[in-house]
Amino acid sequence: MQPLAADALLVLHFAIVSFIVGGLILTWVGAGLGWRWVRNPWFRYGHLAAIVFVALEALLGYACPLTVWEDLLRGGVRPESFIARWVYRLLYYRAPEWAFTTLYAAWAAASLVTLYFVPCRSKAQRTCSRTSAEG
Repeated sequence: MQPLAADALLVLHFAIVSFIVGGLILTWVGAGLGWRWVRNPWFRYGHLAAIVFVALEALLGYACPLTVWEDLLRGGVRPESFIARWVYRLLYYRAPEWAFTTLYAAWAAASLVTLYFVPCRSKAQRTCSRTSAEG
């Protein structure tokens, strides 16, 4: 058992989930408020790739590798540190598997639709908008 490594993996897992959930919400908010960074292709395509990966593994019936690795590191024991217990509670919920699969697929679809309605800006578009704003 390696609780410190398992805790670090749990925090990484939570950060990825936060990126997937928060990334879409911040894109919606940022599009409405005119935040330019929400149109960054690295951010947007990275976000889309992350949720598509999660949705595909759920649709194919695979367990999340981060969950499997964390469980292996813990030896099946729940986290004992204060922070890890709270992160664990925020990250893992009891619900039927189909509910998670449906949620992941819907989130992936929403991310893809958002990419259409709030498109990324290419480097040329960013340069053009900067020069037109300056001139």
